[in-house]
Amino acid sequence: MTADIRVIRAGQIHRYFFRETVVGDGRRPPRTPLRAAQEQAGVPAGRWMGRGLAALGLAPGEEVTEAQLRNLFGERGRHPDADRIEADRLAQGDSPKKAFKAGALGRRVTVTGVDFVFRPQPTIYLLWAFGDEETRLVIEAAHERAIKRVLEWIEDEVAVIRYGKDGIYRVRPPGGLVAARFRHYEARSGRPLLHDHLLLSVKGQRLDGKWGSIHTTALHENTVAASALYNEVIAAEVCETLGLATEPRTVTPGRRPVMEIAGVPHELIRWTARRSDQIAACLAELEHEYVTAVDDDGEPQFLPVVSERARAKLNAIAASKTRPPKQKTRPLAQLRVWWKVSAILTSGVAADVINSLLDHARAAAAAIRARVAAVVDIALAAVDVTATVFVMNEGGRFHRRHLLAEARRHLALVLRGRRREPDLDEEIVAAAISAHCLDITEPKTTIGLLADYRLYTARWSLSDLPARRRPPAPGSDPDRQLPADPGEPAGPRLPGQDAGEWEIPRIPLQYERAALAGAVVRQKLRAATAVRGRAYDVVAHQQAAMPEQLLAPEPADPDHGDQGRKPGHGGAIDMTALRALRASRTDVEALDLTADRLRRLQDAATKMVNDARARSDRPTTQDDADEARPDDQQAHRLQQPGAHRGREAGH
Repeated sequence: MTADIRVIRAGQIHRYFFRETVVGDGRRPPRTPLRAAQEQAGVPAGRWMGRGLAALGLAPGEEVTEAQLRNLFGERGRHPDADRIEADRLAQGDSPKKAFKAGALGRRVTVTGVDFVFRPQPTIYLLWAFGDEETRLVIEAAHERAIKRVLEWIEDEVAVIRYGKDGIYRVRPPGGLVAARFRHYEARSGRPLLHDHLLLSVKGQRLDGKWGSIHTTALHENTVAASALYNEVIAAEVCETLGLATEPRTVTPGRRPVMEIAGVPHELIRWTARRSDQIAACLAELEHEYVTAVDDDGEPQFLPVVSERARAKLNAIAASKTRPPKQKTRPLAQLRVWWKVSAILTSGVAADVINSLLDHARAAAAAIRARVAAVVDIALAAVDVTATVFVMNEGGRFHRRHLLAEARRHLALVLRGRRREPDLDEEIVAAAISAHCLDITEPKTTIGLLADYRLYTARWSLSDLPARRRPPAPGSDPDRQLPADPGEPAGPRLPGQDAGEWEIPRIPLQYERAALAGAVVRQKLRAATAVRGRAYDVVAHQQAAMPEQLLAPEPADPDHGDQGRKPGHGGAIDMTALRALRASRTDVEALDLTADRLRRLQDAATKMVNDARARSDRPTTQDDADEARPDDQQAHRLQQPGAHRGREAGH
């Protein structure tokens, strides 16, 4: 995610935010005024944001002072100018109690706000770091517009004020919210990392004029949707302004791809991933300790398999253990020079490519925009979104916010950096709920009746989608290690090996299964409706992206020639039609040429899955293990800790 969230408590504003966050994550010298410390650190002053500023007598874009931060976030939710208000009331003859109450915003609270951290994709902040001054300003402006768009969405659709007994009444803050934004330029590793901290106050005004507190749980629940919206908006703003395009990039096999700016070498992304390398190395050690841990009786303390949830917790521990101390901040102009020199010397990318990175990205964008048309089919998008959310969520149950986040990811994948029509994501969600979702809500409270908390599942049966097999009965062979996944057979353990000496088993990731589920359901709906036309551009994109070796026929057995071909086996997929599909300007004209071949491809894939399951049901012997090819083993091997695991973690 590119939007993280953490709670701000009253005491933290003094211990952490005043010392580090507001001065560019550096160390603020003692007894140094805030603005002077920001100038020494080379970071701009904080700025106010949000529609709620009008009720406080402030304006968007005004500089944030230390006293205002202390009152709003450190004094348990007082007016930013509470000191002035209290002094004026005392001068007018009010008692100290009344004067103090005049500067309060409702009841005093312990949790005074949340800290959102927004950072763009690595390819965007690489263009920001290595580009000229105009490129830098364009990207920073797009970054600010994306943050503003997310804040507006939170004000309109997410933030609620609870009041009454047990918070039975919930209302949107009609006047909006108040937030302070602080700009940072680098990561803990010293590499470029443009990001902003948005300190969002929990104080909001109700229709009756009273001040209440925003329900922070709702903010946490919608963080993924906020992150997807930020990613989509900043990519569209940067691409439309600079003439660029995005492309999907797989960071971790089995997980959803990340949309990055096309034309930026991946070696430069690796160059920024110094922290990720350290985290990956520490994570490998923690996973080994996890699967080999035993109790006092010598029994395994945990399951000998690393699930996704366990791996996420171990990754957080690895990020904390490898977190370096914060360095002294430096002016941006100096940092940009150092970054470019470091990249030229250590990234392995040619100097002329780094110096003309924007031109390379524009050339790649021209090729993508000439081949891929920006056509969004709401019906197909609803299928993909519902199928993905259905498989990815526990028990196939989900809320509207899950559909909204996936719809925004889908639009980012299809549009490739183009701006979309307003509320297109909402239209996809509405189509998904009406056509493919079943409301299974059984509310026990009035909150469960709200649209945001309705519980849904897909209308399809689990038997219609690719599902994992039930776990096999436990065997008595002591030389067989426990299975890495309930649906996978156990592999043989070599003699003399103890637990942890073999390859660490991990639960397979769910995104691949979710993508396959969407393809299966989409194909069934297409066959049932028999619809053709430009609306199926999304399907054509996915077909055109498949490597030709995945669509080519299997080579004939030289010992048997064509004698072993089974009756009814269709011909090979026409590579000419596939190439025409890729070369087509709209990626649609060649779609019907391969429709019958795609049906045969689906039948062949189904047969391959059935054959693989049949082979896995029989006991594994040493001869079978010897016959396995290294390529096959590599293809089915679960993900090892790679060199790059996304963005700078642990910030």
